[in-house]
Amino acid sequence: MAYCCVPGCVSYQRREDDKMLSFHRFPSDPKVRSVWIAKIKRDIGPHFQITDNTRVCSKHFTQDCIVLSLTGLRRLKQGSVPTVFTWSHEPKPRRTLKRNQGVCNAETLKEEEDVHFVPVQHTGEPSNTGFGVLQDHDYLETPPSVEDQLNAAQAEIARLTEENVKLRGQQFCLQRFQCDPKMIMFYTGFKDYETLNALYLSLQPTAQSLVRWSQMQRLSKTEQTLTSFHAQDICLFDQFFLFLCRMRQGLLSADLAVRFNLSKATVSRICITWANYLYFMLGTLPVWPSREAVDELMPPCFKNTFPKTRVVLDCTEIHIQTASSKVLNTVTYSHYKGTTTLKSLMGISPFGSVSFVSNLYTGSISDKEITKESGILKLLEPGDEVMADKGFLIRDLLADIDVSLVTPTFLGPSGQLSKEEIAHTQEIARLRIHVERAIRRIKEYHIFDGVLPLSLCGSVNQMWTVCALLTNFQGPLF
Repeated sequence: MAYCCVPGCVSYQRREDDKMLSFHRFPSDPKVRSVWIAKIKRDIGPHFQITDNTRVCSKHFTQDCIVLSLTGLRRLKQGSVPTVFTWSHEPKPRRTLKRNQGVCNAETLKEEEDVHFVPVQHTGEPSNTGFGVLQDHDYLETPPSVEDQLNAAQAEIARLTEENVKLRGQQFCLQRFQCDPKMIMFYTGFKDYETLNALYLSLQPTAQSLVRWSQMQRLSKTEQTLTSFHAQDICLFDQFFLFLCRMRQGLLSADLAVRFNLSKATVSRICITWANYLYFMLGTLPVWPSREAVDELMPPCFKNTFPKTRVVLDCTEIHIQTASSKVLNTVTYSHYKGTTTLKSLMGISPFGSVSFVSNLYTGSISDKEITKESGILKLLEPGDEVMADKGFLIRDLLADIDVSLVTPTFLGPSGQLSKEEIAHTQEIARLRIHVERAIRRIKEYHIFDGVLPLSLCGSVNQMWTVCALLTNFQGPLF
């Protein structure tokens, strides 16, 4: 904190909004420095020493003495001298009044009301003035004491500390919401902070050595091990939080840049980097349960009706931007949705967790073809049952690996279902609805609400898989 050394001036650097107030050091030129000392009416001695912290504020310079640098700093022109003081507003001429032959002119003293007697210092020479020299004085304000300055500094520190605490409480970061499960669920999709923190702690050892995705494409394998991704002014946990906000609420990069005080390019790099990182890390989790685990955790609703069920399958689609290429539009056009889409095969276990999520395929692919290409047939074992909608014409594919298909009954030539067929269809519909609920959980990541731009197609498969697997941290469906 800087203080002005001019007698009577109480200016000190205390508020950020004092943009017109600046403090200037004494010049290094001895001649100009002596002029400054004379102008401010100070004497070098035990009570006044010029150091690097001795300043004169800009109030004592005229406007033409101060110029702005290219960086916006207020600087003095070379050779400038302080000339504006409280005693310079009403200059008073000094007068001397001497006794004439030992008699003081009292009438003259009455006329000069502002004249005072000052004793003459003895220099060893005889003086013919008994009263000495009469001089006028400028009575200035007493400069603030050290104790007053200390109290003012402590009050300013307390004010700034309180302001800092208030601003940190308003900052958009994970710490702000850690005690509010509703906001944690709103922005991240996790039911509470403890669950989110547990996942982050398991990721932290490897996340600390993250390499930016654009660097992965440019650098060689040797260089990749030497370069890690660190976004400026944002910690690793808040990077994870930023990615979840992007997925969960579909916030635009420009919005997140403002919320986290980052650039749009940095936000984009964080999202792509974390999408690829989580795609790899979560993809290594054993989400496909064994036959023994399925039997152990199978709820009664499945155990009493279809106890051999291994997985419940269904397909879902997300909209993408229409491309300028007619060939690309042909393969991405979905007749079911009537627009260009990407399609994924989803599977849940009988106890409600997402056990299978395929890559995203073009919207024109059929349910049978996506089942063949997705790789789920390699995970099934002989004797398993697969529950699906009647649009899945995959019975022949499953028969080759000795797996049964459970679907609603087709309407026969009679045009009417029997009582047993109706009960069978209703029972399947009651159980198959859980895969719809699992898909709805994924669609609650609102980045998939609108039409995905083609610029995201390079990472949309990773984003979709990560969001699907993150729903398992919300707890069971039932």
